[in-house]
Amino acid sequence: MVKKSLHNRIYFNEIIERISNLSENSQRKWGTMDVSQMLCHCHLVLQIPLQKIEIPEINPFFKAIGILTKKEMQIFNNGIPRNMPTFQKLIVNFECNFDEGRKNLLKTLDEYWEVYQKDNLPSSHRLFGEMKEKDWGFLEYKHLDHHLKQFNV
Repeated sequence: MVKKSLHNRIYFNEIIERISNLSENSQRKWGTMDVSQMLCHCHLVLQIPLQKIEIPEINPFFKAIGILTKKEMQIFNNGIPRNMPTFQKLIVNFECNFDEGRKNLLKTLDEYWEVYQKDNLPSSHRLFGEMKEKDWGFLEYKHLDHHLKQFNV
């Protein structure tokens, strides 16, 4: 069972290639975001490990669920469930430009790689608790993979 990580250059490049295979006309298989909104959402989510967006503290019950979800995903190599709730700051329910969204996401991926290479990723996440480098790489890959599958790439 291969556990793909955004910290492996092969899988990092795979994600970039899949993003490049999207078009403005890519249709979703589930959810409410269109492809441009999805690109913007993924860009915003990557702002968390870059420490450019801070998500609010959450109820200890939900944090416990988040920590268990992280562990379950790591043990079973699960994907992210469809239509899972997200933090308000990360919801994209407004019109987005496809080309700008793709450009921003690719730029943010490059920034993420630099931060990873400098060993400067945060040591915790509001939902998932304590985070090691391997946790960030695994979970960020899973998040991007989830949304790219949503749009058939």
